Amino acid sequence: MSQVFAWRSMLFVPIINDRFVQSALRQPADAIQLDLEDSIALEQKTQARELVASVAALCHEQGKDVIVRINRPWRHLVRDIEASVGPHVKALTLPKVPNAAFVQAVAEIIDELEIEQGMAPGTTRLIAMVEDAEGLHNMNEIAAAHPRLCGLIVGAEDLAVSLQMAVTADTLYMPNVLAVAACRRAGIAPIGFVGSVADFADREAFQKTVERGAALGFEGAFCIHPAQVAIANAAFSPSRTEVERARKLIAAFKEEEAKGRSACTFEGRMVDAPVVKQAQRIVEKGEAFGI
Repeated sequence: MSQVFAWRSMLFVPIINDRFVQSALRQPADAIQLDLEDSIALEQKTQARELVASVAALCHEQGKDVIVRINRPWRHLVRDIEASVGPHVKALTLPKVPNAAFVQAVAEIIDELEIEQGMAPGTTRLIAMVEDAEGLHNMNEIAAAHPRLCGLIVGAEDLAVSLQMAVTADTLYMPNVLAVAACRRAGIAPIGFVGSVADFADREAFQKTVERGAALGFEGAFCIHPAQVAIANAAFSPSRTEVERARKLIAAFKEEEAKGRSACTFEGRMVDAPVVKQAQRIVEKGEAFGI
């Protein structure tokens, strides 16, 4: 079975706002995503870069994994990478990824920086954001572009602008399902849900959206508001009841397997190898998240 993706919730924090940073540290987010991109004005980019090392260290001290979302175009991107690669940053989120070559070029820069800092090669992972028509066309190649990639997400708002479409469940469904398929083919985690991360005011609606995302195969979500964190954590991890049921199903199957049978009945339903694999995945997630 593949490794369980560690970040059910990745909470965005504008790095220059200390109050937001302190608030984020009190949330149950699996990762804090320090933002150098959309939430930072152009004239504040330099200041934001200068804060990465210290804020990442603070988050690390508080037991939080740190991701940094960097900028495009290249002039900002390279400076952001140089400021972000370090012992307390687990991954970089790459916005508006157009193709596999872009990911590979970024990875080459990170290779050099990790060597310079004495870090183990491959320490810094990457999350790709597909946010325009070109990226959508090349999504399969992007997902498999480099071993540093651990996840991929469809950026709803920017993709809608590129495709000149509305941000709705209908318009976003196909790009997101294709993203799940591309990620599974490449062995990385699909991140997200069918909807916009900006829809945080209606918590009940957000809960339904992320639960649907989990059912479609997504492993975690970006969050832009603390209220979204607990909802995402619950949606992307199994309940205690689900874990207990999965264990019982596996035990029942193994009992029948020992008798030479390749299938059995559990709670009135037929159980064979694919069903058991799904149950094993539930147990693995439960163990990974302490359920």
